[in-house]
Amino acid sequence: MSRFSNLGHRLYQGEVSFDFVGRRKLWYSISGVIVLVAAIGLAMGLHLGIEFKGGSVYTVSKPGLTVSQAQDTADGVVASHPLVQSTDNGKIRIQVSTEETKSSDQIRSELSQKLGVPLDTVEAQVIGPSWGKQISQKALTGLIVFMVLVTVYLAIAFEWRMAVSALVALIHDLLITIGVYALVGFEVTPGTVIGFLTILGYSLYDTVVVFDTVKENTKDLTKQNRRTYSEAANAGLNQTLVRSLNTTVVALLPVAALLFIGGGFLGAGTLNDISLALFIGLAAGAYSSICVATPLLAQLKEEQPEMKALRKRVLQHRAAAAKAEAGTGADEDLTGEEQPAGMVGQRGSAGTRAKGRPSTKR
Repeated sequence: MSRFSNLGHRLYQGEVSFDFVGRRKLWYSISGVIVLVAAIGLAMGLHLGIEFKGGSVYTVSKPGLTVSQAQDTADGVVASHPLVQSTDNGKIRIQVSTEETKSSDQIRSELSQKLGVPLDTVEAQVIGPSWGKQISQKALTGLIVFMVLVTVYLAIAFEWRMAVSALVALIHDLLITIGVYALVGFEVTPGTVIGFLTILGYSLYDTVVVFDTVKENTKDLTKQNRRTYSEAANAGLNQTLVRSLNTTVVALLPVAALLFIGGGFLGAGTLNDISLALFIGLAAGAYSSICVATPLLAQLKEEQPEMKALRKRVLQHRAAAAKAEAGTGADEDLTGEEQPAGMVGQRGSAGTRAKGRPSTKR
């Protein structure tokens, strides 16, 4: 841990630096491949929950009843491949789509008989597709409003190039998270929508922290000729690197416990709805703030005329410094000590005159 803290201090002081901005083509390629795979999964379709497509839900309370036993029983009652999950309070949740021809009362009665439980212990809830449509529209409206407000805020607090970079990073995170949901076949529920909106806030927060440091590093940048905008932005990114990694790891630990222990090991399937969205979104948000948002910002800024002129001055200054250093190295004498050029010439001239002068010794 002390080594990691020491690394963070050296990154902040500029003693160590990882060239994230200079390798932006590599990060763009990696992001392109991930987004393409996610788009393929999204094209295959999302597994929408009953809240979005309608149907009926039956909750059964029976001690000792397992998910596999309830699945076998439900398959014998309905023919539309019902989804069976365990809930947080130990009950079994059976979802039946609207394609089922049997009535809700008939399904409830048959489940009660085959499971051997009283009829009043089987709770039934019928959900129409119109309710899911309203939820989808509200979620989409909230997402659009969020994006617009984020863009306006960043354009005012920073500049429009930072707003565009942050917006691209947000869309990048959304596409990856939704694509992973489609690939793994997890059910999309209102909890999933909450998870999507949560990761947008986290991704934006991480990006704004990096941008704030970049803004400080690039203040009055055109008044010097030591480093370009990309180099200054990369320095700011390195200064916040350890902080971003620490924040991401701390956030992922409880989410991973919900996903892998609660949802996988303990069988609480309802936890998967929000935990998978948070897990994928947090990881994608940390990656995008480091490898997408800041390199894209530097690329946009480098297109400005004043930044092009700055890059030209920096390169000229470095070339002149390298030439001066090479000239100084050529003036080293045979002993390896660097001497001024005039002193070397004077020594040589004195030695020549001494050879031609007659000796005064007898």
